[in-house]
Amino acid sequence: MELIKKYFPELTEQQLFRFKKLEELYKDWNLKINVVSRKDIEELYLRHVLHSLGIAKVQQFKPGSKILDVGTGGGFPGIPLAIMFPECEFHLVDSIGKKIKVVNEVADGLGLENVRSFNKRVEDLDGQYDFIVSRAVAVMPTFVRWVKGKIAKSSKHERKNGILYLKGGDLTEELKDYRNAEIFELSDYFEEDFFDTKKVVYFPLKYKP
Repeated sequence: MELIKKYFPELTEQQLFRFKKLEELYKDWNLKINVVSRKDIEELYLRHVLHSLGIAKVQQFKPGSKILDVGTGGGFPGIPLAIMFPECEFHLVDSIGKKIKVVNEVADGLGLENVRSFNKRVEDLDGQYDFIVSRAVAVMPTFVRWVKGKIAKSSKHERKNGILYLKGGDLTEELKDYRNAEIFELSDYFEEDFFDTKKVVYFPLKYKP
C-alpha cells in the first residue's frame, strides 16, 4: 500500500480506502478461486496493482471515457484503473467464468459502480471504446485482430484512441510491423527492480483511407 501512496500521492480518501481494501478482498477470494499465484498474492501491490497503474502514468483518462480491459483475469489492470479513474466507465472481459466471478465480487466489495464485467470472448462483445487495455494476453498481431472494430474513432484525448498494452521483455520482433507503436519503459516511472523489463505499449487506432 505504501508503494501506491509513494507514486500516487494525490489520491483521495476514498481511493486510498479502496486500494487498501483490495488486498483483503483478493486474499480472501484467492483462497476460494485461485486467480493470483501464491508468490504474487504476497506482492499484490507491486506485481499487480502498481503494474496496472503503469498505464495511468502514460495516459490520464478524461471523465466520461470508456475503457475495455481484455483478458482481465482477476481484474488487472481494470480494477486498479477503475479506482484511479472513478468518472470513467470500465468494461472487463474474460472468457473464464470463475475469473469474472472474482472480478464481480471484488468490484462489489469495493463499491465500484463504474465497472461492468462480461464472461465472453472479446470478439463477441459489442461496443466501442476510447482505449483498450490489457496485460500480455497475446502477441500484438493476435491482440489487434481480437479487438478490431472495438476502438471509437472520435477521440476525447490529445493522444489518439487505441491500445495500451502492458508487456515485458524484448518486443523488437513482435512490434516490427507496428512502426507507429510507442513504447514506454515503466522503469522511467517506478524504481523497483520488478519494472526493469516492464513496458506500456501504445498502439494508435489506424484509419483506413
